[in-house]
Amino acid sequence: MNLAATATTQGEDSIGVEAIFQFVLPELQQSTKASAKNCHDVAARITTEVLRICQESKRIQTSGDIENAAMTLAKHRLQQCLRYYQLGSSRGRVELHSTLSAIVYRYINPPQKQLSYQGRLTIIEDFLQSFYLEALNAFRRENQLLATYRPQTLLELAEYMAFCERYGKRRIPLPGRQQQLIILRAQTFSQQQPTESTVDIDKASEGGSNEADGSWEDPVVHQLRSAMATQPEPEPEEDTLRSVVIAELMAYLEEKQQTDCADYFSLRLQDLSAQEIEHILGLTSRQRDYLQQRFKYHLIRFALLHHWELVHEWLEASLPKNLGLTPQQWQTYTAQLDDRQRSLLQLKQQGEPDDKIAKTLKLSTAQLQKQWFKILEQAWEIRNSLVSGSGASTHE
Repeated sequence: MNLAATATTQGEDSIGVEAIFQFVLPELQQSTKASAKNCHDVAARITTEVLRICQESKRIQTSGDIENAAMTLAKHRLQQCLRYYQLGSSRGRVELHSTLSAIVYRYINPPQKQLSYQGRLTIIEDFLQSFYLEALNAFRRENQLLATYRPQTLLELAEYMAFCERYGKRRIPLPGRQQQLIILRAQTFSQQQPTESTVDIDKASEGGSNEADGSWEDPVVHQLRSAMATQPEPEPEEDTLRSVVIAELMAYLEEKQQTDCADYFSLRLQDLSAQEIEHILGLTSRQRDYLQQRFKYHLIRFALLHHWELVHEWLEASLPKNLGLTPQQWQTYTAQLDDRQRSLLQLKQQGEPDDKIAKTLKLSTAQLQKQWFKILEQAWEIRNSLVSGSGASTHE
């Protein structure tokens, strides 16, 4: 198949259609177990999409470097497709569902309904089923596929899931601002009765950027942020825990009446820049910085006090695993605790309930929580300093 011959002539030579196809195809052949025809078809669709975007984008057309922009787009789409392929059908579904759920969580709020946490998750589930159908129809339309097309192979399913994520994150121009397509759909959905026509990713597989703010990257927050946003190859259990941690943090922020912090968290999960967040929330840089600091405060309390067991289990730093420290580091860590803190730690490891521990150590509930917060914080700082140190040595 000569893609250059099937493409429109405008910008064809400057984009280098055949070169992009010849880059994508061998990568798919080497990185997957898909058939030659399957790799060829997916490579052709990726190339065609890149060509269409380059021709329709005024920014790319006026950039003066169309070929480089096209290759960057192709690499991104290839990497995204291979990522879902490597996750597999089950883990890939969970990852996509978790990613999209986190984006729309703040916007699924039917009027005149006080939804519980579980109630909102149910509504989100209904919404995403209809969104998957819309995305499948868009995928067929944009790739000029038959109306009966459904992904049959793992590679085609990965291609479809990658498209779903990109489709949801498309920026739609509105008067004075831009908004992601899936957020607009979620806002409309929450005002209406759920549609009856639904599809899930299981059925679809059957025949039938990034500017970071300083304090967001502080050591005490860095491990949470990295795990939430950039887990490359999580196990199925970790997928589930990731979704639970995100949902529980959202529920915690709502309980504390910190809805603006929840909005901020939702936008950060989308990897939006500081400027984009300010624009969407209508904040100045100083107001956004204050909001960020307040979110950081609540995030730390959530992770080290209110839901410490859930968070530490997710980060594989639970008490049975010595809070994620090696035996030697654990010995050094416990040696720097005072007698009361050491006793508290031992009782926690033995599984004693807080009321019994407080009585044993003659502490009030508030004093017990304060001491436990300090104990976890010290271990957290050691763990992060170790991660930073190992990362530096790896690159050397």
